[in-house]
Amino acid sequence: MKGKLAIILLIVFFASPLSAQELTGTLQQIKKSGQIRIGYRASQPPMSFLGKDGNPTGYSIDLCKDIVAEVETTIGADIKAEYVPVTAKGRFEALRDNKIDILCGSTTKTLSRSELVDFTQLTFVTGASLMTLRDDKARDSGGFAGKKIGVVKGTTTAVELKKLIQETSTDAKIVLFNSTKESIDALRKKKIDAFSSDQIVLIGIVSNAPNPMTFVIDPNVFSFEPFAFAVRRNDSDFRLVADRVISDLCRSKKILAIYKKWIGDVTGGRLPIFDAMVQLNATPK
Repeated sequence: MKGKLAIILLIVFFASPLSAQELTGTLQQIKKSGQIRIGYRASQPPMSFLGKDGNPTGYSIDLCKDIVAEVETTIGADIKAEYVPVTAKGRFEALRDNKIDILCGSTTKTLSRSELVDFTQLTFVTGASLMTLRDDKARDSGGFAGKKIGVVKGTTTAVELKKLIQETSTDAKIVLFNSTKESIDALRKKKIDAFSSDQIVLIGIVSNAPNPMTFVIDPNVFSFEPFAFAVRRNDSDFRLVADRVISDLCRSKKILAIYKKWIGDVTGGRLPIFDAMVQLNATPK
């Protein structure tokens, strides 16, 4: 009888959610506070942006909602999701300074950034491109020589754009902005001749613009941009929760429905590199 009781107790122990004492790092903090703080960029459609109702929405936000549900299962408690807007410049500091728990948006995973934060499995893949006004014929006649190209400071696109201009010896000037919105406003007012960002971000801008035919996106890309969510360094338990969700979405192919919802109608089909990412992310349980 005692042996059966011991077995039952062991089963209950391992089947129960982790207690607050067993939780560590971000999971422990979320359990105690009853909330998870999600950092997001407010003007990066279709990845993350404010919808018509004023609430954060987008491809990455949908993925993060699934992560929130998994966190609730892990800690055995309901939690409130608080969305915290961040900038390209201050997003990693927000994690370091404990202002957010996860950075959910369109952040490129790089080795240098891994010195500041840890990254989840990849959530999307894209590349940097250029967007111009449709009525601007300057590029048709002489490329971007002598032109001004806007880019958001603190992004990998800014680094890759500078490298592209140097490698091609193009006489173009890079103009740095604090946000995508500021850059687009400058493009509309013709203070710059082009805006450079991840191609999927440019597609999102055009698809959400009141007059999408105003813009033209270059079909070519000049960099490889693997997106991932960022979390605090050395917090493997919390990162594992996020990775478990991403792997499950890829393994079950549910991520394809999220792709179609936010991107499929714009691109007309999935990019082959995205399908490759889904296969690689389908890590077995």
